Formats: sequence, C-alpha cells, structure tokens
Amino acid sequence: MTKKEKALHAVQALKNKFPDSICSLNADNPLQLIIATRLSAQCTDARVNLVTPELFAKYKTVEDFAAANVEDVEKIIHSCGFFRAKAKDIVGMCQKMISDFGGEVPSTIEELTSLPGVGRKTANLIVGDVYGKPAVVADTHLIRISNLLGLVDTKDPFKVEMQLREILPPEESNDFCHRCVLHGRETCISGRPKCDECVMREFCSHANSK
Repeated sequence: MTKKEKALHAVQALKNKFPDSICSLNADNPLQLIIATRLSAQCTDARVNLVTPELFAKYKTVEDFAAANVEDVEKIIHSCGFFRAKAKDIVGMCQKMISDFGGEVPSTIEELTSLPGVGRKTANLIVGDVYGKPAVVADTHLIRISNLLGLVDTKDPFKVEMQLREILPPEESNDFCHRCVLHGRETCISGRPKCDECVMREFCSHANSK
C-alpha cells in the first residue's frame, strides 16, 4: 500500500468515526479564532475556551484589541500560560491587521505569518477553517498520528505539513487534521495508544509492528 493509498484509507476511517469535523476552539468570527489559536499554544483548547468568553466580551473588535492595554489582556489570559508574550502578540497582530490589511484577518499563509505570534500552524487553521482553502494544521496530534500510521517520517512540523500535502486529497486535508485531534484525544493517546480500539489499526504501521 502506498502512502497516498494509506492516506485515503485514513481519511475515510476518521470521517466515518467523526462525521462532524470541527475545531475544538470556540469562536464566532475569524478575529476570535486567530486570537483563540494564539492562546492555545502550549495550552489546552479546553482552558482557552474557559478564558475567551471574558476576553471577547471586553474586546469585541480588532480596533478594541489594537487599543488594549497589554497588561489588562495579560490579567484575563493569565491561566493560558506564556501570558505576557501572548498578550503582546494579540495586541500587536490586531494593530498590524489594521495598518496592513484593512482591519481584516488575512487570507494567505504568507500574510498571516507576517502577524506577530502567528506561525504556520495558526495560519493553516485560519486558511482552512475561515477561507476554505486546503490546509494542514501540524499540531502535536497530527504529527504523532501521521508518524504512527507511516504517512510521514519526521516530527518537524513544516516537513510534516509538506509531506501530508503531497498525499492527502486537498479538499479533505483540513477536516482530516481536525479529526486527528479528536482521535488523538480519544484513542491514539500520546504514550498509550489504544490500538485494539483504533479504526485505523488494519493499515497502521505502528499497530502492525506490535
């Protein structure tokens, strides 16, 4: 079985298991999503979802965030970890969106990664979820599961993204990433995968090597 064939099997297996592939972060618009994604670095989505209601109630627009006092933002997001850097980036990215992109969340990887604190993982999430373009969000779940399946042979996020772009159907790639997060939390848990319960065990390299 080629990697491309295995990828198709993986896409279908996870689609059957998780028909609704949705982002775990709660957000009502692109601005909220990019901010929530920045907060999720080194933090659980569940924790971010506890913090953002207060944040988004106080700051409703890109102009609100751009004019915010960084220390005030820090106080709200403190429990997310790395709060000083995250608060600085949130205010900075909103200021840059106003100065360079007309106050809108950019629509390309290149534009998005020009914003403070926005890397390729965040950029891919926005490109895929907001603008409906092919995207590969190389988070820890996707990296781990793709390696165990034998779809990729690296833990470098950029290389994982590039290798998966070669074998995943473009129209399925974004949803596949979301489903890998759900699968990673439920079944393919880091350090203790439940291979006997896995819907991909028949073609998973790791499961078949045991």
